[in-house]
Parts: sequence; C-alpha cells; structure tokens
Amino acid sequence: MRWIATCPHETVEVLAAELSALGVHDQNKLHRGVAFDADLETAYRAHLSLRTASRLQRVVGEFSAPNMDALRADLRKIAWPEWLRSHRPFTVAPALTDSQAQTLGEQDVINAFVESIQKGNFEKSAPRFDSEADNPITIVPFLRNGICILGIDTAGRALHKRGWRLTGHPAVLKETLAASILLLAGYTGQEPLLDPMCGSGTIVIEAAYIALNKAPLIHRGKDDFALEHLAGFDRALWRRVSDQLRAIKRHALPAPIYASDIREEYVAVARASALRARVEKYIEFSVRRFQEWVPPAPSGLLIANLPYGERIGAGVINALYRDMGSLIKQRFANWRIALLVPNDAPTHLLTLKTRKESAEISLMNGALPVKLLLANSE
Repeated sequence: MRWIATCPHETVEVLAAELSALGVHDQNKLHRGVAFDADLETAYRAHLSLRTASRLQRVVGEFSAPNMDALRADLRKIAWPEWLRSHRPFTVAPALTDSQAQTLGEQDVINAFVESIQKGNFEKSAPRFDSEADNPITIVPFLRNGICILGIDTAGRALHKRGWRLTGHPAVLKETLAASILLLAGYTGQEPLLDPMCGSGTIVIEAAYIALNKAPLIHRGKDDFALEHLAGFDRALWRRVSDQLRAIKRHALPAPIYASDIREEYVAVARASALRARVEKYIEFSVRRFQEWVPPAPSGLLIANLPYGERIGAGVINALYRDMGSLIKQRFANWRIALLVPNDAPTHLLTLKTRKESAEISLMNGALPVKLLLANSE
C-alpha cells in the first residue's frame, strides 16, 4: 500500500528517520513530506506513533490528467465503494501546483470528483459532498506536470492535535514542531532535560512522550482518525496495534525532566496540560526566573523557545539574551544547548563559545521563520 506523510519541508529528514525507525525503508522524500510503501499494520502504527508528521494520506492511484476530459475518464475507473462509506460525507481539496494544473480550474476539478463519486455504484446511496461537515473525508488530488496523484486523508484532524492542549498562553508551539526540535537536538530521553522557559509546556510534554517511548496519538478517541471511517478499516488490527504500543511504554523516565517559567499562570497551564497528556507526574515543574537555575545534574540538555521581541520589546529581549548567555557559560558549561529563536534574534548577545558540532537549523514556527541553535557550550 502506498502512503504519504506530510510535514514542513524543513523537517522532511526528521520524518524520514521516524519512518525508518518504524521499519519503513521504501521511501521517497518529497517537497513537503515522504511517500512510502507499508502494509496496513505498519501504517496503523505510523498513524499513532509519528511525532513530526502533519497528516497522512492513503494513495488511491496515479494517472495522467493533462486536461479535464482525461481526468474525468480516469475518475470513472475508480471503484469508490472500495474506499468510501455511504454514511460519511466527503470534501475535495485539490492541490494545483503548476500552471498546467491551474488551467483545469479548482472548481471544475472538485465537480469532476463529486460527479464520479455520485455515480460510483454504491450499494446504498453515495456519500454526500459537504465541505462544511464536521471532519469529512478529504480527497486530495495533487496535480503537477499533467499527472494526478490521488490521495485520501487518513488523519482527520491534523496530527499536531494530540488532544491534551489547554489555552492560556499567547504563543504556543505546535506539538509537531516541539517534537521536531527535540529530535533534531538528539534527545532520546537518556539524559536530563531542562526547559527554563516552558510556557505552556509543549516541549517538556513532548519530551516526556519521547523518554517514555509513548505513542503521541495514543489517546485520541475512538473514531477520531479519518481512516476509521474508510471502507476496509480493520478495527481488530487497529486495536491490536494500539495495545502493542501501550505495552512498550516505559513506566519510568530514564532521566529527569525539569520545567519552569517566571509566570505562575503559565506553569499552571503547563501542569494541567501535562496532566491531560498523562505525563504530569514525570515532569518537575516550578515557578522561577531562568537566571535562578543551577544545573540539576552534571550534564544534560538545556532547551528553550526564547521569547520573541514583538511581544516583550527589544530592550527586554537584549537583556534576556545576555542573561541566557551568561547562565549557560557560567553554570551549564557541560550541558548541550538547543535554543529556538526567530531569524532576527540578537543571538550575538549569547556570546556562546561552541564546538565544531554546533549548528543552526532553519525552521518555521507557523508563518515566522525561526532557527534552532544547537551548541555544546564551553
């Protein structure tokens, strides 16, 4: 079976490594994702286990679509009852990625799919087209160079929506981005981790999941994934895979995780979110200024999403970066460092002396270009 896992282009390599760890070696890296072959059991495991994927799609087929007549002809060949169930509404989200595809017209492409499905010889009535429905099945035709790669979204809600996040912080990271920076930093859970600016707690919660070998989507409810509403869904296999993933979760952290913030209300949100994620007991939360930290272990990983200037002002930002640099140099000299900062951040004020393996990795935090600074301070 062919599948596509999507992600920001900057984290394709991280996603590919995750798939390799699941035993998926037949991969093709794309602009914003990874195409791969996997049997149903491995694909089910991927839906529950991938930390950095945004969405997953089952590939229905690939065919020539130089014009609308050719597209309609190929759509008539698809046995839609093998994919869709009559009771579940659907929508169509075309990706017309070049000028040739755009000449087809988005609405005409949508209409061609609706017509094809409505004439799909379903035993009962055909599923209805309803783009406003709650979590409809999304059909994704990707058209480029006269070719259509046809996929069906099997995630439903985006995979960064783990189900545990609470509101109460003005600038949160997506869970998938937090997982990406942890994996890019080489975090496996085998060393102490400290986030002295934890905010809403996304980084430390994702870290706890990694350290515990806990599948990040394991707590999404029954029927929450779109694949559960497709024809051919194997409920017994899905339950077996879910049980296997629960069974390999560790019952204790290999090394401690520490989190703090200067704002008591943010720590309260982080703690409550961790409780919803069922990892609160594994994280040591506290309210304190980051300048007050002394190393809780001889070595480890200090990680932080530093505040952005537009929220707190340039003067405060400059002082914060100087203080962070001083803290690292004076107290955390034996720790590895991972700092997420905007591209225009005054990183020169950190004045870190770094070893050769230090790096800057470009990422996107929503629409904001950011970079991950990886360093071993001296």
